[in-house]
Amino acid sequence: MRLLSLWGLLSAATLGLAGHLPPRNYSTHDYYAVHLSSSTSPTELAAHLGLTYEGPFGALEDHHVFKAPKHDNDVVDDAVQELKRRRRKREAGLDHHILDNVRFTQKQKIKPRHWKRSVIPDLKVARAGPDVPAAVNQQREIAQALEIKDPIFEEQWHIFNVKTPGNDINVTDVWMQGITGKNVTACIVDDGLDMDSEDLKDNFFAEGSYDFNDHVDLPKPRLSDDRHGTRCAGEVAAGRNNACGVGLAYDAKISGVRILSGDITDMDESLAINYELQKNDIYSCSWGPPDDGKTMQAPGILIEKAMITAIQQGRGGKGSIYVFAAGNGAASDDNCNFDGYTNSIYSITVGAIDKNNLHPYYSEACSAQLVVTYSSGSGDAIHTTDVGANKCTAQHGGTSAAGPIAVGVFALALQARPELTWRDMQWLTVMNAVPFDQPSDWTKTALDRMYSHQFGYGKLDAYAIVEAAKTWELVKPQAWFYSPWMHVKKAIPQGDQGLASVFEVTEQMLKDANFERVEHITLTMNVEHQRRGDLSVELISPSGMTSHLSTARRDDDAPYGYIDWTFMSVAHWGETGVGKWTVIVKDTKVNDKTGTFTDWKLRLWGECIDASKQKLRPMPTEHDDDDHNVIDDHPAHTTSIIVPSGTPATDIPSDLPTRPVNQKPTNTGQTAVSPSSTAAFESPISASSTPSATSSPDSFLPSPFPTFGVSKRTQIWIYGSIGLILVFCASLATYLYLARRKRLRSSRDNYEFEILDDADDDEGGARTGMLNGAASGRQGRRARRGGELYDAFAGESDEDLLSESEDGDGPYRDRDESPYNEKAHTHEGSDAGSNASGSSGGKRQ
Repeated sequence: MRLLSLWGLLSAATLGLAGHLPPRNYSTHDYYAVHLSSSTSPTELAAHLGLTYEGPFGALEDHHVFKAPKHDNDVVDDAVQELKRRRRKREAGLDHHILDNVRFTQKQKIKPRHWKRSVIPDLKVARAGPDVPAAVNQQREIAQALEIKDPIFEEQWHIFNVKTPGNDINVTDVWMQGITGKNVTACIVDDGLDMDSEDLKDNFFAEGSYDFNDHVDLPKPRLSDDRHGTRCAGEVAAGRNNACGVGLAYDAKISGVRILSGDITDMDESLAINYELQKNDIYSCSWGPPDDGKTMQAPGILIEKAMITAIQQGRGGKGSIYVFAAGNGAASDDNCNFDGYTNSIYSITVGAIDKNNLHPYYSEACSAQLVVTYSSGSGDAIHTTDVGANKCTAQHGGTSAAGPIAVGVFALALQARPELTWRDMQWLTVMNAVPFDQPSDWTKTALDRMYSHQFGYGKLDAYAIVEAAKTWELVKPQAWFYSPWMHVKKAIPQGDQGLASVFEVTEQMLKDANFERVEHITLTMNVEHQRRGDLSVELISPSGMTSHLSTARRDDDAPYGYIDWTFMSVAHWGETGVGKWTVIVKDTKVNDKTGTFTDWKLRLWGECIDASKQKLRPMPTEHDDDDHNVIDDHPAHTTSIIVPSGTPATDIPSDLPTRPVNQKPTNTGQTAVSPSSTAAFESPISASSTPSATSSPDSFLPSPFPTFGVSKRTQIWIYGSIGLILVFCASLATYLYLARRKRLRSSRDNYEFEILDDADDDEGGARTGMLNGAASGRQGRRARRGGELYDAFAGESDEDLLSESEDGDGPYRDRDESPYNEKAHTHEGSDAGSNASGSSGGKRQ
C-alpha cells in the first residue's frame, strides 16, 4: 500500500508534463494508451505483460503510456480478451486479476499527415477604393499615442481599415486602456513557431511549448513549408517593435506546439491539445480534416477526453479555450458540421469575412459556427509575421487567418476579466458579435440576437467584447439533458419531401436534470443510405428556430449514411428547451440511391439551475452510444411524419400522433402521402402496462381473454402464435398416432420410429418461431445497424449475441482502420478515402 501511495504522489507530481515522456519512435516500437483504476500500479501491469512503462499520460487522470518492440498483435487487448475467454470456460484461479483494472486500452496507430494548404487563390473581385484621409490621420495619431513603430502597421487593415473604415476588428480603443494581452498565454498548435523572429522572440513562452513531431522542447520550424504557425502567432502576439506589424494582443505570451509536420498518433494529438493546460490559456487550431466536400471525420476518444480534461481542469478549473478555424471547403459544398473538431461544444468555431465584410467563397457555413472575423478576399489578405529573423508576409489567408484574430481578441478579454470560464467566453461572443448588412439566412433567436449559418452571430468586435467582459455575470456550471434513442426505422422519401421525427421535452424533465437554459444542441443519429452526399438534416426547436445540421454535398459518394455521427448547433442559444424538437431528414436527389432513417438522440447542453448540485460531466467512453437497444421508460413521445420541402416550422402540426418510446413499434409500413400533405407516419399504440380483465376497445376478443397490455395487432400476433403452436402439436400427435397404428397393422414393418434428438427439436422450434414471426409480419432476425444487434425483441441465443457483438462485423460498419475511427464516429470508406489524405487534416490557410 505504501508503494501505491508513493506512486500516486509521483503521478500527481508529473501530471500534465507531456513533454517529459520519453521520445516515441514508431518505427521501432508500439505504444499503448491505457486507463487503469487509480489503485493499480502501472509498473505491475507492465511487468505482467512484458511492456515498458513510459509514464503518465499527460493530464488524463489514471491514463498511462506503455511501449513494446514493434509487433503485429495488440498485447494489452489480447490479454484482456484471453482473460474473458478463460472465465467463460470457468477456469479456476482467475479472481481479482490485475487485468480487471484495465478500463480502456488503445494501441496507437500513425495518422495520415495533416494537409498543408497553399494560400487560397483570390477570385477576381473589385478592390477597395483609395484611402480615406480622415481615417489615415486617425490611424497615425493612434500609432503615435501607443508608440507603435512597426513598419507594416499601416498595412494591417484588419486592425485599422483606412479604405473602408469600420471594417476591422475595432481594437485600438482597447489598447488605449492599457489592455494588450498581459498575463495571458496563447498556444499555437500548428507546424511550429519561429521563436527567433524579431517579432516573436520577446513574447515567446518556452515552458508552454513542445515539438511532438521531432520530440524536442522547442517547436522550431524545420521544413521548407513550416510557415503557417509562425504567421498565426504573429496575428496574436507579434511585439510592438521595429520588425513587421503588431499582434492584436501584443503583450501576451505566445507558445507553440508542433504537430503538423510529421507522423503522429491520437496519443500525440491528445497530449498536444492540452499541453501545459495550467500555463497555456487559449489553444489556436487552424487545421482539421480535409475540406474536400466528401470527408466526415471526428477526433478519437483520447482526443475527446483531452479536450474535456482541459475545459474542466485548465486555467485552474475555469477551462481552456479552444479556437478552431471553420474550414475552407465552401466551394466544394463542404460544411463544418462534418468536422468533429469544429462541431465540438468545447470549441469556438470561427469563419471568415473579407475587408469589405463579404463572404469569401472558401469559408464554410454550418450550425456549429459561432462567429466570423477578417481574412483574405477582395484582393487582399492578412499582413503579419513570417519565418525569418525580420520577415513579413502579406499573403496569410483562409479561415486559418481568421481563427488567430479571434484568439487575440479573447486574450484581451481574459486580461480584462481573468475569471471568465470557457463558457463565459462563448456567451460573450454570442452576445457581442455584430450582425452586418450582408444577405444570408439571418434569423432572430430566443435571445433577440441575429444568427446566420454563414456568419454565426456576426463579426467579432474587440471593444464590445472586452467592455462586456468587465461586468459580465459569470454563468453557472454546465448541465445537460439526454433524450432516449428515438427509433424511427423508416424509408426516407426522395425529392421535395422529408421524414420527420418529434421528441417532446417537458419542464419536469429539465428540472430533474438541473437544466435551466440551452447553450449547445447536439444530435447523434444513424441514417443508412447508398450515397451520403444526397442527405440533409434540419432540427426545429420548440420556438421555431431551424438549424441546418447537415447539407447535401455533390462530391460525397460514400455508400453509407451517418453512423453514430453527432451534429451540433449554436443557433438555439438561450432557449428554455421545453417543447417539441423536430428532426427532419431529407433525401434531396431523386435517383436509385435510397436510404432509411434509423434512429437519433438529442442532447441539450447549457446552464444549470442549482450550481451547488451540479457535478462535472463524466469522461466519455468508447461505449457511450452503444445503448441503441435499451428500452427506456422515459415518459417522452415520438412520431414520424412526412413533410413537404420548405414547410415552415409553424405549419408542422403540434398535435402529431405519438407513441411511448418504451413501446416496441408495430410494423405498419409507410403511409402513402401526396407531396402537398402532411400525414401521420405511425398510428398510436396502446401504452397500457397491465392486462385488462374486461372487454375494451383495445381487445378483439371477449372479456375472459386478457389483452396483455398491448395493441390489437400485437394481441393478434400472440393469439395467432398460440394457435399455430396448438395446431402444430395436434398435427404431430395425430401423425404419431396414425404412424403407430400403421406399424402395428403391418406384419412386414420391422422398423421403429426414430426419436428426434434435442438438436432437431431446437431447430424445429426455431423454424416454428420464424414461421410465427412471418405470420405476424415481423422479421425472424434482428435488423442490423453497423454490426450491432438492433431489435431487442428478436429471439436470438446468448451465443449469437456474444459472437456478433464481439466481431463487430455487419453490412453497415466501415472497417476502415483510420486512427480517427475510434467508434463508428468517422467513416471514410474505400470510395471516399482511397487516397492518402482521406482521413487527414489540414492547415486552414
